[in-house]
Amino acid sequence: MTVDHAPPDISAQSGHAASAASADPHPETPAPVPLALERVAPVPLVLERVVPLASRRGRLRSVPRWLRRAVGPLTLLVLWQVLSGTGLLSPDTLASPGTVARAGSDLVKDGTLPSAMGISLQRVAVGLLIGGVAGIALALVSGLSRLGEDLIDATVQMLRTVPWVGLIPLFIIWLGIGEAPKVALIALGVAFHLYLNVYAGIRGVDAQLVEAGQALGLGRWGLVRHVVLPGALPGAMTGLRYSLATAWLALVFGESINADAGIGFLMNQAREFFRTDVIVVCLVVYATLGLLADVVVRTLERLLLQWRPTFKGQ
Repeated sequence: MTVDHAPPDISAQSGHAASAASADPHPETPAPVPLALERVAPVPLVLERVVPLASRRGRLRSVPRWLRRAVGPLTLLVLWQVLSGTGLLSPDTLASPGTVARAGSDLVKDGTLPSAMGISLQRVAVGLLIGGVAGIALALVSGLSRLGEDLIDATVQMLRTVPWVGLIPLFIIWLGIGEAPKVALIALGVAFHLYLNVYAGIRGVDAQLVEAGQALGLGRWGLVRHVVLPGALPGAMTGLRYSLATAWLALVFGESINADAGIGFLMNQAREFFRTDVIVVCLVVYATLGLLADVVVRTLERLLLQWRPTFKGQ
């Protein structure tokens, strides 16, 4: 069987094309080009220098740290001078920085201020030694032993709640008006702070470290020496910082009552004659000595606690 295939009707196709062309109202408009085939003009790239955040902070850190720490005190000093210079701050209320500087220079030249500082430092040193030994000894007995805790902790906590400044009249009655009540007041304030922080440091030692020490064959005193005491050392250093601040505070109270020498004695004399410049000099001396004591404790912390990595800010 033969099948005939008719050729396509070319004339019909050309007729359809002609009719489509005649139907197009804009025969001269080219067909749209697909978006993927269009040529886009290249956009010039602008490169920006990226400054890491660490380098931005490094610019601020390039300033010496002592200069950054001095910004606050210098600002207060400038404000004080401006208020005094404009008359907003009366000399009877508070002497100007220049007047205070001259008064301090006069006290140093005639030897009054160095002598007073030596006596006050001696009182603080003796009170700190007595109170430190008593506070640490009580904390060790109470922290290392449950029996010691039962016998000591309740009594110390009860005495700690008594305002130690209110004991000044009793100290005067018991110890007289000499150096003993002043030293006892300083020792009392120091002992409580050291006791609380050393005791908390001992009881804050990780129990797993104690178990590990026992597994390694350490005895009771070996555990105390190699595990407990190093673990309690950060708390002890914190207690020492608080104790030094309390010692200077107790010295102010002690020297303001029945004192015949020391920085507090100078302040009492200046108060009677309304010498605000001398009072400010004595306050600056108190603040400077306290700051130096804090610097000493910070140095000890860096030396004794090198094994403990801590966060130091960013």
